[in-house]
Amino acid sequence: FSLKFSVNISILIVAVVIFLLVLHHNFLGLSDFLKRELTDSSPLGLQPIDFIPAVPQRLADARDDKEISVVIAASDERLGGAIAAMNSIYHHTRSNVVFYIVTLNDTVDHLRLWLSNTALKNLRYRILDFDPRVLEGKVQVDLQKADTLKPLTFARFYLPNLVPHAEKAIYVDDDIIVQDDILELYNTPLKPGHAAAFSDDCDSTSNKVAVRGAGNQYNYIGFLDYKKETIRKLAMKANTCSFNPGVFVANLTEWKLQNITKQLEKWMALNVAEELYSRTLAGSITTPPLLIVFYKQHSSIDPMWNVRHLGSSAGKRYSPQFVKAAKLLHWNGHFKPWGRTASYAEVWEKWYVPDPTGKFSLIRRHSEAYEAK
Repeated sequence: FSLKFSVNISILIVAVVIFLLVLHHNFLGLSDFLKRELTDSSPLGLQPIDFIPAVPQRLADARDDKEISVVIAASDERLGGAIAAMNSIYHHTRSNVVFYIVTLNDTVDHLRLWLSNTALKNLRYRILDFDPRVLEGKVQVDLQKADTLKPLTFARFYLPNLVPHAEKAIYVDDDIIVQDDILELYNTPLKPGHAAAFSDDCDSTSNKVAVRGAGNQYNYIGFLDYKKETIRKLAMKANTCSFNPGVFVANLTEWKLQNITKQLEKWMALNVAEELYSRTLAGSITTPPLLIVFYKQHSSIDPMWNVRHLGSSAGKRYSPQFVKAAKLLHWNGHFKPWGRTASYAEVWEKWYVPDPTGKFSLIRRHSEAYEAK
């Protein structure tokens, strides 16, 4: 009996060991599967690269728990702009801001080094690699010619894919500086059924101050070709006020319900086939599809949260008092604050963090005489 009992115990032990080995193997297989699911590129070519999940406790104690998702594109040649923008946002809020930084693969190492080896090391961020192939068939330029296409300007079209778990997000261009708590912008009320809130061009504070009588440049006819039948069939009034898509708040739940991304891609593809954009385009090629999709279907942000034209001659008309009162300054236009001739570049420079690699350098203004021109 003793021998038989011992044999049964041995068989039981062996069976248990085999069961545990099989269970372990299956667990490893499941773990590998989950890792692949988390790291494989999405159909849109948006690849998560890096994520800093928490701030040091001493900072966390001083900040509110509310998480605010801020999306910003960071191209290598303008990386200093994105850095300054994030720095200004971070230092003006007590909220728990998470930056979703969209960039191209060859910029990732430079960006990570800049963030981790400077005063920005406490930022919470996620780096997303944008694959330009997602734009094939949707833009008119040759994707092989990097100088003819700025693929990151289209990142804003894919917000739900960039921030999949958020109900709301803020998008900002890289040529901005924030001078107030971005929580206020985040809390912009959106009307029922509206997926986004923009700053309208016709009635914005910055336009009233700087560009009265700008004419068609700030109307739909400045962006769309009303000679095309496809545009005329939309029955959108040509004198409708356009809006600026460089700063906006998005209701991502509504965005997904209305399939805004697919709608934008539809109009991009139609433009490739029919050339629907105005030949005297008053802005970037990202604006027309947004104008069509959000025609009379968007809310408005406080105009002081997108005081723009600092990158054009109009920006020189602002008073120092007005610039100081602005909650967000926007250097849209040809002249960027890291260059020589932009208005109020000294305000931007306060938030610039030097590049530890030395690759990005400011083009300093050399003399007062040069500025006077």
